[in-house]
Amino acid sequence: MTDYQAYNPQHHVGGGVGGMHQHQQQYNNTSPRAHQAVKAATAATAGGSLLVLSGLTLAGTVIALTIATPLLVIFSPVLVPAAITVFLLATGFLTSGGFGVAAVTVLSWIYKYATGGHPPGADSLDQARDKLGYKAREMKGRAEQATGMGHHQRADL
Repeated sequence: MTDYQAYNPQHHVGGGVGGMHQHQQQYNNTSPRAHQAVKAATAATAGGSLLVLSGLTLAGTVIALTIATPLLVIFSPVLVPAAITVFLLATGFLTSGGFGVAAVTVLSWIYKYATGGHPPGADSLDQARDKLGYKAREMKGRAEQATGMGHHQRADL
C-alpha cells in the first residue's frame, strides 16, 4: 500500500461517510450505560453541591436570627419609629419629586402652547374653548331674552 492509501479514510475498512456513521452507531450502542453513568454522576454532584449550599444558607440564617432577635427586641422602641420615619421621609421626597416633574411638564406645555407651538392635546383645548365660548354667548342671549332686554333696548340705557 502506498502512503496515500494508508491515510485515505475511504480505503480503510468501513471508511467514508458510511464508515463514520457505522463508527458512531457502534459508539452509541456500546456506551449508553457509560453515558448515563456520567449524567448521573454530574447530576448527583451538582445536586449535592446545591443541597450543601442551601443547608449552609439555612444554618447561617438561623444563627443570624438567633443573634439578632435579642437586639431587635431591645432596640424595637427605637427601630419601629425610625422605620416609620424613614418610610414617611422617602414617601414625601418621592411625592415632592413627582409633583415637581408634573409642574415642569405642565409649565413646558403651557409655554409651547402660548408661544404658538402645537403640544399634544392643543386641539382638544381649542375645541373646548370654542364650545365654552359658544355656550357663553348662547346663555347671554337667553338671559337677554328672559329679561326682555334686546340689543336695541340696552343701547338706550
